Amino acid sequence: MRSLKLLIIAFVLVTVGSCSGSDDLFDGDNWTVINYWAVWCKPCREEIPELNHLNGVTGIEVLGVNFDRKSGEALHSDALNLGLEFKNIKDPSHQLGIERPNVLPTTVVLSPSGNVEAVLVGPQTKETILEVIRSDKG
Repeated sequence: MRSLKLLIIAFVLVTVGSCSGSDDLFDGDNWTVINYWAVWCKPCREEIPELNHLNGVTGIEVLGVNFDRKSGEALHSDALNLGLEFKNIKDPSHQLGIERPNVLPTTVVLSPSGNVEAVLVGPQTKETILEVIRSDKG
């Protein structure tokens, strides 16, 4: 039982440790969707399944940012509670040249070249985010 506990703790540390900074926000090939969320935010809870589906679309990566700046087990617990199926990162707003959101949920759409194409406030769907991407592709 003790070894199972240690294995679970190691898994959590590796998973949460993989939360990256903003250096790896885009790779030049994929669109990046950054979603600011909190476990207490009801609209965030409603949009998470949509973001999970969007994360499965080829050419799009969804990244989460915990609004409450949680880390470690607290972050892992909240992400598990909400059913997040995408990676969480540290707040990249400063590096992106945007203000840190003060309303949740807020979603930032980055082009493959790293340009901020949209800052969307309020709950989004897979389709509303795809509209931003499609409109930019011309």
